[in-house]
Amino acid sequence: MPEPRPARPLLHALRTADWLTRDRAAAWSIILLIEELLIVGFLALWQHGVFSTVHNPPSSDFVSFYAAGKLTLAGTPALAYDQVAHHLAEQQASWAGAGYQYFFYPPVFLLICAPLATLPYFVAYALFQAATLVPFVLVMRAILQARDWRWLPALLAFPAVFWTLGVGQNAFLTAALFGGFTLLIDRRPAAAGALLGMLCYKPHFGLLVPIALAAGRRWTAFAAALVSVAALVGLSVLLFGWGTWQAYLHAFAGSGRVYQSGAIDFAGIETPFGAARLLGVPAGAAYAAQLVTALAMVALIALVWQRSPSQSLRCAVLLAATLLAVPLALLYDKLLLLVAIGWLLREASANGFLPWEKLVLLLTWPVSLVTWVIGAGLHVPLGPAISGAVLILCIRRAWPTAGLAGAVGPAAIGRADPGRESAVRGAVAASNR
Repeated sequence: MPEPRPARPLLHALRTADWLTRDRAAAWSIILLIEELLIVGFLALWQHGVFSTVHNPPSSDFVSFYAAGKLTLAGTPALAYDQVAHHLAEQQASWAGAGYQYFFYPPVFLLICAPLATLPYFVAYALFQAATLVPFVLVMRAILQARDWRWLPALLAFPAVFWTLGVGQNAFLTAALFGGFTLLIDRRPAAAGALLGMLCYKPHFGLLVPIALAAGRRWTAFAAALVSVAALVGLSVLLFGWGTWQAYLHAFAGSGRVYQSGAIDFAGIETPFGAARLLGVPAGAAYAAQLVTALAMVALIALVWQRSPSQSLRCAVLLAATLLAVPLALLYDKLLLLVAIGWLLREASANGFLPWEKLVLLLTWPVSLVTWVIGAGLHVPLGPAISGAVLILCIRRAWPTAGLAGAVGPAAIGRADPGRESAVRGAVAASNR
């Protein structure tokens, strides 16, 4: 006897999204990828005066790294934190009149900038992006436990990939290190901690990690991270001198004024602080909103990492919550959300998709593409909303396991009902066809 059809077929189709198979997702990703390539090509031609005269020459974030590297090679690494000297070095690396790109990275990042500055600018740009994109892709493949490459178009079509490539940022490196940390934390905690320590060039992204490691009693990883940070900081002091760190700390102390002033477009700051400033909220109140959000994320991470037995869910929650807890995360930093989605998909491939899950994840791609345009034009902060939506998906999965972890031991959790497991695997296989 045939099953009864749902009373509201459209609502049912959106709720289950059974029509979103892997082949269709790959095909739509290729279409989105082509559109993004066309947009990037148009913008590159426009910024270089092909269609009209350009009065303000374009610049990239990578020129900031390159100029800092040049100053380091010249024996004056501390001048990377002198905005006048650094801006002059940027213009020498690109062209006169280019807008200034700030450099607030700690001196450990000069360990990367200096070798890159030995190469011609565009060669260094391409090499840096390629050398960081490859490990990021490999980390994502391991997280997804993929045996083929059908998922690659969807990864490359994620808008944060093009923001990273377009401005020459270091988000591939950040996502590869953070993703590698989450990948190894249960199997090789010392290696995971070492990778985490290498993230000290963006220390704010480690805000929630100590809470997670302490709640999960991952002391080996904690210690390895401290050793890794100490080694990198010590090497930077040895090579560049303590005066460079003093210059950095002085520049860092003034960085808050830059971000709260709007010198960095609020539409590109995808955090509660950025959202509040985009809506016209004063800086003090915006920081207060950010603090409340961060405290909520701390409580969430402590609970999930203490009680959830699922590595996939613990890591997904940590990555998504980090983007909401830190006051500064820009468009390209959304690659961390893509890593969170990777962990979420790994969990779904094992246990099946929940209602509305596929649809929310699908919408993440096109909405992320228009985040900056809508933010700049309409002052609607979509960035934190996207991170929040993915975090809700993670919490919905993690909450039952976190609540039951104290009552059910790991052995009991591992004993799945064979009939249910078979049914789930059959449903997943059918949805993938």
